[in-house]
Amino acid sequence: MCGIAGVRHRVAFFSAQLDPLTMEETLTRVDEIIRSRRVTQHVVVNVAKLVMMQRDPILREIVNACGLINADGQGIVWGARWLGLKIPERVAGIDLFVQLLPRAAQRGYRVYFLGASQDVVAEIVARCRRDYPTLQIAGWRNGYFSPEEEPRVVQAIKASGADMLFVAMSSPKKEFFLRRYADLMAVPFLMGVGGSFDVMAGKTTRAPRWMQRCGLEWLHRLLCEPGRMWKRYAVTNTVFLGMVLSAMLMGKRGATQWRST
Repeated sequence: MCGIAGVRHRVAFFSAQLDPLTMEETLTRVDEIIRSRRVTQHVVVNVAKLVMMQRDPILREIVNACGLINADGQGIVWGARWLGLKIPERVAGIDLFVQLLPRAAQRGYRVYFLGASQDVVAEIVARCRRDYPTLQIAGWRNGYFSPEEEPRVVQAIKASGADMLFVAMSSPKKEFFLRRYADLMAVPFLMGVGGSFDVMAGKTTRAPRWMQRCGLEWLHRLLCEPGRMWKRYAVTNTVFLGMVLSAMLMGKRGATQWRST
């Protein structure tokens, strides 16, 4: 399945494996992936996904099988550090996505955009053509298609010759889609970007920098979409805090250990 040679070590944080990388190290790893042409699925782990992984063994297996796993949420970084783990910094999926676009333009990588609504993905393509004139856009498509249409979507992506595929779907849908079709699409670097298309297209806003630094990006999303987000954050944040406190009180630095891969 997906992977990348050269991964030296990972840290186990509860049910998730994490690559302890900085943003710059992650960007370098992406270059290595594309040069190797080895199909590699990237994923980020935040608090909500980590909690989902506790009760969903399929999602847990998919995430941990990915060739590149970043710690997205600031809560993940802080929780890991409280338990003695060396996570250098948060590498948010949206920040990585934004940095990969000019890098792709500079290095001649062909990109494919999949997901979100038709107007949003069209706006992403328009903005990329405006901001990165040399960016090679291999193709694009909205994320509204039936299971019966999936083979045609997958074939179109494969035929595009893309080096990078960005999938704007919610979790765990994007993880399942990429795991199911990664090898068939034959794109070296596969990345689920969640709501990043909506942010980049101006449909939704991102938290101010100070909230991001303080680990309060979840609060910004809650204030913007209280009806949709309150239950998610009320449940997942509480469960996560309980997990970390229990581990600290019981001395379980050990769902937290370095391991070779």
